Amino acid sequence: MKYMKLGSKPSTFQWDGNNIRFVTTELETDIIIKVGDVKFYLHKFPILSKSQRLNRLLSTIDDEDKDEIDITDIPGGPAAFEICAKFCYGMIATLNAYNVVAARCAAEYLEMHETVEKGNLVYKIDVFLNTSVLRSWKDSIIALQTTKALQPWSEDLKVVSCCIDSIACKASIDPEEVEWSYTYNRKKLPSENGLDPYWNGVRKQQSVPKDWWVEDLCELDMESYKQVFMAIETKGSASCQVLENLSRLMHAEDYQASPSALLRMEGISQSIRLCLKPLFGCCLVR
Repeated sequence: MKYMKLGSKPSTFQWDGNNIRFVTTELETDIIIKVGDVKFYLHKFPILSKSQRLNRLLSTIDDEDKDEIDITDIPGGPAAFEICAKFCYGMIATLNAYNVVAARCAAEYLEMHETVEKGNLVYKIDVFLNTSVLRSWKDSIIALQTTKALQPWSEDLKVVSCCIDSIACKASIDPEEVEWSYTYNRKKLPSENGLDPYWNGVRKQQSVPKDWWVEDLCELDMESYKQVFMAIETKGSASCQVLENLSRLMHAEDYQASPSALLRMEGISQSIRLCLKPLFGCCLVR
């Protein structure tokens, strides 16, 4: 899994056991950020210097003795906000496929853009997404899984579509070009293992099966699975056999789907219905 380390200072964030998070420094904290049930006791300068939204919210507070801002609606909740706060302090925070989308949405919510400060968090996360996460097969799948809980932010920021496109592009390439790890538990055919009985004494290099990508996609929820399915078809390189395997998995018990449910899916093309005919009969072709 790819990861990116932000900051260089050791983290000094502490819990007091009562949903209060604070930074231990010699300077007294002068601002409280409330995220759900958690209160963060922080310092104005590092936080406000990178977040345009917090600057704007602070300017609307009438009580000068109580600088408390409530951002309970921030996507990603306290965990995502803490990553943003650590970045403001220059403390170490690690991004990976599991938390990068939440951090990206939170940074957008806080308006941590280049117009506020050069090299701000939105820019750094976008670089990590585009150069690392979206170039990795499994990281793209993991990132897509996290987007559902971050709607509509992840959709509006095009993170969902970027993840889907990344997955579909990789699933559509020539299997001989696959150079990354993938999950594959189906028993391979002799020819796929380089053990074809007609090998004439020369062992062939083990080949990547055409449906190498199907099993990893089972980790997705049904809606994401359908979106990836359509994107792969749009690429025009997936064979009917692979689409058939994919459709069979879509109707596995884990998804509790049925031929009638498939018919109700928007965007199912005639070509896919024809591919599914051997599995579900003529009811899928209309």
